[in-house]
Amino acid sequence: MSLTSQVLSGDTRAVARAISIVELESSESGRLIGLLHAHTGRARIVGVTGPPGVGKSCLVDRLTRLWRDAQLKVAVLAVDPTSPFTGGALLGDRIRMNRHTLDPGVFFRSMATRGHLGGLAPTTHDAVSILDAAGFDIVVIETVGVGQGEVDISRTAHMSVVVVAPGAGDDVQAIKAGVMEIADLFVVNKSDRDGADRTASEIESMLALGSSKPNLELPAVIKTSVVNGDGIDKLEVALSDLVKRVGIDDARARACARARARARIEEILRRRIGIALAEGTVLEEALDRIVSREVDPYTAAESLAEIIFGRHS
Repeated sequence: MSLTSQVLSGDTRAVARAISIVELESSESGRLIGLLHAHTGRARIVGVTGPPGVGKSCLVDRLTRLWRDAQLKVAVLAVDPTSPFTGGALLGDRIRMNRHTLDPGVFFRSMATRGHLGGLAPTTHDAVSILDAAGFDIVVIETVGVGQGEVDISRTAHMSVVVVAPGAGDDVQAIKAGVMEIADLFVVNKSDRDGADRTASEIESMLALGSSKPNLELPAVIKTSVVNGDGIDKLEVALSDLVKRVGIDDARARACARARARARIEEILRRRIGIALAEGTVLEEALDRIVSREVDPYTAAESLAEIIFGRHS
């Protein structure tokens, strides 16, 4: 049986091998995704992001329990920081999800960012496609953190959940730019601590002030606690409502497809440029002319671009 057939049958070992293949970003990964693409589009993709230490992993763990009680198959992609020594993911989240280790209906995978600044690993889209084709009902993407530039999750997930904790005033300010616009739902986790109501009110105020359309429905702000389970059921209901309302509409699907295609085109161009510049002495000759002031950097770059794309058209 081929790897593609094994993935489509839901074989978790085959799914793990397939994700490893796409992480290598070889020509084989393109063929694999090409064979699986027609079988995607059924899973609900939930993005979970937020500052470090707010309890994202514990929250995902509690939600996974709820989804499994409803007989749904769940996959979790935890995008972790990259180890400076091995280049792999730091597997902190795997410790918090170990209660599901023996559950065949739960798949967990850590992925390294490898220096990518958008909050996701470069091959997250492909990994999601594999899990979707394998028959998982829900795919959770837990990002490495949150910041003004980490909004890639909105181009990958059907819904984006931003998690914060009480007393994290600076963190609330940090998410003000960029992430406020892409969040479909806010969660104030650790609501058993003092200051949860104040944090929720601050977010609601920021949302109201930032809304340019008075009649636009603002993202809900839900308080949860993984310690005593408060708000977890309410959060799951809110996520289900989001799926029905904005979950898998054509506009968002098209936006995700556009972002994915553009990222792939840019990667292909980067590789071709790297290959072209490594061949011969054209780059060194251009650098010599720039250093000797015979030509300015802009003109040199334009000339190099014409040479490269003429060769690789």
